[in-house]
Amino acid sequence: MLGSTHGTLTTDSRRARVIACGEQPGPAVHGRPADADDLDVSGRPLYAAVPDLDRFFRPESVAVIGASDAEGRPNTGITRQLAGWAERVGARLHPVHPTRATVFGIPCFPSVTDLPEQVDLAVLLVADPLPVVEQLAEAKARFAVVFASGFAETGAEGAAAQQRLAAAVARSGMRLLGPNTNLNAFERFRDDLDGPAIALITQSGHQGRPVFALQELGIRLSHWAPTGNEADLETADFLSYFAERPEVGAIACYIEGLKDGRAFLLAADRAARRGVPVVAVKVGRTEAGARTAATHTGKLTGADDVVDAAMRQYGVIRVDGLDELQDTAALLARARPPRADGVAVYAISGGTGAHVADLATAAGLRLPQLSPDKQAELHQWIPEYLNVANPIDNGGHPVGDWRGRRIIDAILADPEVGVLICPITGPFPPLSDRLVRDLVDAAETTDKLVCVVWGSPVGTEPAYRDVLLGSSRVATFRTVAGCLTAVRAHLGHHRFVRDYRSPFDQAPRTASPSFRKAQLLMRPGQQLSEHAAKQLLRAYGIRVPREHLVTSAAAAVRAAGLVGYPVVMKASGARIAHKTELGLVRIGLTSASQVRDAYRDLTDIARYEGVSLDGVLVCQMVERGVEMVVGVTHDDLFGPTVTVGLGGVLVEVLRDAAVRVPPFGEEQARDMLAELRGRPLLDGVRGRPPADLDALVEVVLRVQRMALELGDDLAELDINPLMVLERGQGAVALDALAVCR
Repeated sequence: MLGSTHGTLTTDSRRARVIACGEQPGPAVHGRPADADDLDVSGRPLYAAVPDLDRFFRPESVAVIGASDAEGRPNTGITRQLAGWAERVGARLHPVHPTRATVFGIPCFPSVTDLPEQVDLAVLLVADPLPVVEQLAEAKARFAVVFASGFAETGAEGAAAQQRLAAAVARSGMRLLGPNTNLNAFERFRDDLDGPAIALITQSGHQGRPVFALQELGIRLSHWAPTGNEADLETADFLSYFAERPEVGAIACYIEGLKDGRAFLLAADRAARRGVPVVAVKVGRTEAGARTAATHTGKLTGADDVVDAAMRQYGVIRVDGLDELQDTAALLARARPPRADGVAVYAISGGTGAHVADLATAAGLRLPQLSPDKQAELHQWIPEYLNVANPIDNGGHPVGDWRGRRIIDAILADPEVGVLICPITGPFPPLSDRLVRDLVDAAETTDKLVCVVWGSPVGTEPAYRDVLLGSSRVATFRTVAGCLTAVRAHLGHHRFVRDYRSPFDQAPRTASPSFRKAQLLMRPGQQLSEHAAKQLLRAYGIRVPREHLVTSAAAAVRAAGLVGYPVVMKASGARIAHKTELGLVRIGLTSASQVRDAYRDLTDIARYEGVSLDGVLVCQMVERGVEMVVGVTHDDLFGPTVTVGLGGVLVEVLRDAAVRVPPFGEEQARDMLAELRGRPLLDGVRGRPPADLDALVEVVLRVQRMALELGDDLAELDINPLMVLERGQGAVALDALAVCR
């Protein structure tokens, strides 16, 4: 393979409250304590420290608590493995056991307090680690590993025990891996491999085995962090550390759950800034993400949708299977940046080429048609009756002379081709052997990516084992799907890092004047009426229709005259979530008599339904435009999230929405629109004019600012419909619903 704001608190008082509650205002930045400038307007951190884990992976001294050399004891095998690892990394080993004088011939100490030196790493092979952790803290140990299970994974009682363990570690200044972890960090890594390496992070050790086994195919691994229950050290810590390691070409992750959403995003941001690709399996795609919500927005995205969007925002490449994790991480670790994004498919069978071309196009890869001149060049060595436009069908790779290599070199010389994929569905010596040799030789002389799919289920053929796997310049795959997934990720990653600008650099740190106005409208624990919710939108500069809140039929008639016919009338009350379903909306009213009748109908229905009103809204009628929904929900892991989608009364049926985690910029807001299946509606269809995309993006960004400033205190916001008018005319929030925490 290849080389909340919280209630009415100001920003300053929010920070004061965080510190007063004993929490840190944010992680340290490059080793210095976080200060006010390291927090966004909601009090969340904008930078993350890079933990110094050198002495964890390369300690000078290691203590094994509960060491044993008695045959048949589980701790004996673990002690033996740790002794071998300590010898390989050049660390002094100190066994600890209350009744043994030696373990494997090494002097043994009865307790932690008897250790002869301050140890870098202590490995605890005991059932109750808490007393030992406290002793290690007094002994100033730098790191500890707890293998014991029976903590948060077992239920409430175990979770409480894990909290006690985490609290003891936090008081000590020591860092802890686990509990419920394993020996993966102390495996025997091959030291005879070169080139950029994969660093591996897993919450389940067994799930990392396929990536670890890549070493047998010549792919270097540098580290393995099995994070376990993450009572202290978590995925984000290792992600930040590995992103700074010069030998790491890619980071592969198997994640079951994230401990801290913001910490993970900050770590992913660090990797994106440095151009280090992160490939992750995140389980939980089918987990029920539905939540009880009053707004449409809250029903449009589940928890996994938010995780998926957050990973895309920061360039984390999410894959589904461990085979995809292997193939993609290996390619990204070692392949050079692409010279072009065009993919050429070269096959010895027209059927194979057509099939792979179909799959590649469906995967989103671009297969440029080769120019007439290039096709003429190829037809010097390939019969005229074969198609060489791309895919290139050679009818059988030449085996008796130099023509095969000329064909490959000519394809790679095309300026539009950045990747060459050659599928070999099965061995067919000598043709397949010569083809493989020509591909390997060509790869040595080009900076373009050469990929081979060796489709034989056997995998013992010399062309595969000796030639392909012996090359550091050819990316070899066993399946077409694995190849296409990896190539798409490779091209996408380099596009992403080329244009990446960290949103944390531009995140607001101080509250806007809008925040002061919004504070006065918030009602903790309550749902705001439509009228109050629209005032909230006005505070943030989001346009709403001309409207008046009235409490009598006569006032409604006067308001209609001021607003201008035709008008819309709607019941307004704090407990009304969906007015249309209750019959509390009247549209297209064109006369005073219709307004009087509508007022009586709406108030009668409200009384019958037991709905308390603060009045009836008489609103300007806005008819022509594209109905969208923009909203805010609160995710337990990432905090406030912003959603945009196709709106109207069928919003929950269509379920066409995109979500992002603040902070994000204008480019991400536009990317949200590009993800929508209904995106063509905004460009104008069936003679309709194009919609005002700039105005829609502006609303999304203003809603994001509201989400950041109101933070956790705004549980949900739903603007539906947001009527996006034709280009140059703006967007109008026709209805709004807000729920305060």
